[in-house]
Amino acid sequence: MHWWLIYLLLGSFAGFFAGLLGVGGGLTVVPVLLMIFAAQNLPEPHLMQLALGTAMASIIFTSISSFRAHHLHAAVDWQVVRRIAPGIVIGTLAGTALAGELHSRALAIFFALFAYAAATQLLLNVRPKPTRELPGRAGMTAIGGVIGGVCSLVAAGGGLLTVPFLAFCNVPLHRAIGTAAAVGFPIAMAGTFGYIVNGSGKPGLPAHTLGFVYLPALFWLVMASMLTAPLGARIAHRMKVGNLRRVFAALLYVLATKMLATVL
Repeated sequence: MHWWLIYLLLGSFAGFFAGLLGVGGGLTVVPVLLMIFAAQNLPEPHLMQLALGTAMASIIFTSISSFRAHHLHAAVDWQVVRRIAPGIVIGTLAGTALAGELHSRALAIFFALFAYAAATQLLLNVRPKPTRELPGRAGMTAIGGVIGGVCSLVAAGGGLLTVPFLAFCNVPLHRAIGTAAAVGFPIAMAGTFGYIVNGSGKPGLPAHTLGFVYLPALFWLVMASMLTAPLGARIAHRMKVGNLRRVFAALLYVLATKMLATVL
């Protein structure tokens, strides 16, 4: 089977929704990668870590492409990115260390529960009312630590946590989405480093891996997602995305359920 074609299609889809909604990334890539890796007979004990590490590495390139497109629309608050980044890095590194020690099944269950919650949030379009301003440096570091820790365990770029937080702090929605896309870069960098370090030396990993990053899948994912993420970002600034949001939510329910069936 031409696995590279499946990786290309997956990368195209994930990149588009990452740019369009400020979400996507691991939430769509991880469940499909898990099923593909299982079909390729990669080692079962590390399937989930390989899916998470590979998805996280792909987000590096998707986030660059996405936040550049949002930056051209003046939709990135770089001051917020700088203030939250230290906590993001600390939390993400801690999360990858934990993921390296957990069983694939436990990681898959946590991922599925997060995906169900994310899909419900998207489906109901739940947004906190803007009732306060952004916290100080300590508060931003703490929030960044929580966002980074959770995102490292689901290989997400942070949009589903960062966007509601920024909206709660009176940041306009389009600017919150653009800023979340930029925040995805330090999450992805720290997460990829963590999955490489924590996967190095693990017995039973397949060929062509760098820690928990499976390089053949990464290459094709990146090739496609870097092309489609800017397209999604441009569309986000030109149209209402309510219907696409609901379709994406329904897809998350299906993918999370299928992933649970695969590991259980």
